[in-house]
Amino acid sequence: MIQDIQKLLDDYNVWLKDKTVLRQVDKWVEITTPYLDRHNDYIQIYAQQSSSGFVLTDDGYTIDDLEQCGCKLNSPKRQDLLEMTLNGFGIKLNDQRLEVHASADNFALRKHNLIQAVLAVNDMFYLASPMVSSLFYEDVVSWLDLHDIRYTPKAKFTGKSTFDHLFDFVIPKSRKQPERIIQTINRPNRDTAQAIAFSWFDTKEVRSPDSKVYAILNDSEHKVSAAVTDALTNYDVLPIFWSKREKVLEELAA
Repeated sequence: MIQDIQKLLDDYNVWLKDKTVLRQVDKWVEITTPYLDRHNDYIQIYAQQSSSGFVLTDDGYTIDDLEQCGCKLNSPKRQDLLEMTLNGFGIKLNDQRLEVHASADNFALRKHNLIQAVLAVNDMFYLASPMVSSLFYEDVVSWLDLHDIRYTPKAKFTGKSTFDHLFDFVIPKSRKQPERIIQTINRPNRDTAQAIAFSWFDTKEVRSPDSKVYAILNDSEHKVSAAVTDALTNYDVLPIFWSKREKVLEELAA
């Protein structure tokens, strides 16, 4: 089993390396990653050398794109949620740009954190237009609160790779159940599934051996493909469809 999981991880690293493309744009280096945004375009970030190392940024694309599509982030609740998400990855908001500073030693870590932040913001606010009453994340919060499920929101763990990984909720161990970690996926696809799968694979060795991780998948608007659930189960992540969330209520509440 360990060999199978190691091969999956090795394949993931090869895919990540082979599909990353660099291009010089004036004083910046454009980094095209293999991760897809909600338009199925490759996510691009930019790097520039500074006096103290490097600056990495999305050049404002993530938030500008959401706002142009009708998702305004100007309400206090959405601003707080955005700030909490970015803080979890160590990313700053600089005039609509997601930005982080890096040194030569932690460049790979900071690049990883910026890409994960872009994916998280994209996924969290997807479809959050004025016509939508709440975010999927907020729906999950309301459901957990309704059933008096104790949790810590936005918990960050450092994996064995030294990369930081942000999880939406952690339910502490009880007498009946081990630690339970929950990640919400508003827009289930290959990239969002691979992101959480890698996060858990990298993190599980530094957590309790009996910890469980769940991915709550939003299937309200679209059917979730088998490729998504297979990617999760291959890494011991339990996929839970939002439409069938009551099935795990007892073990989360215990």
